[in-house]
Amino acid sequence: MKITPQRKRILAYIVIGFVLLTILVSLFPPTLIDREFSEEIQEHQNPLLNLVMKAVSYPGYMPYAAVMVLATVLVFYVKKRKREALFLLLTTGSSLISTIVKFMVNRPRPSKNFVKVIIATHQQSFPSGHVFFYVVFFGFLALLMYMLKHINNTLRLLVVIGCMLMIFIIPVSRVYLGAHWFTDVLGGFLLGILYLFALSYWYLKGQRN
Repeated sequence: MKITPQRKRILAYIVIGFVLLTILVSLFPPTLIDREFSEEIQEHQNPLLNLVMKAVSYPGYMPYAAVMVLATVLVFYVKKRKREALFLLLTTGSSLISTIVKFMVNRPRPSKNFVKVIIATHQQSFPSGHVFFYVVFFGFLALLMYMLKHINNTLRLLVVIGCMLMIFIIPVSRVYLGAHWFTDVLGGFLLGILYLFALSYWYLKGQRN
């Protein structure tokens, strides 16, 4: 995969966007957009939707996240796809990066004064570690399904659909559960795109089908 001038510009915009967003959440309290977005999402709460949103978020918590990654790595390793297994294992680097950024920004979680907290969490709020991890792990898994043509087409399609659903539902889930603000999930998404691009670039440099 070549880094074309257009891709360089897109990456630059994402980096600038993340930096500006980080400065914003570091210096100012939750914005009007944050509060309005949470209010809009949470006004649709009901018991069934609570279960769905919890189910979407659970794979991002420890130890479930570690089990999910290791199980996927093991499948690829057993199928003699050691390089793919290694890159899937590298998706866990998102947790370390997320923890470092959270510590530096030190943004509090949404409080019960502003949102309905369905699942209480204690680590800092920005960026959303769930969104960051899902974009990287499920995004890279979807890439593998696209690249590995020998895998059954139906299975590849189902995995890609599942991955895309997890990536695009998780930001809503985190806000719905009262665990994050809109700017938290946006930050996690931007950071996830950057890390996913880096992994994909190095993987595709030496790809083999």
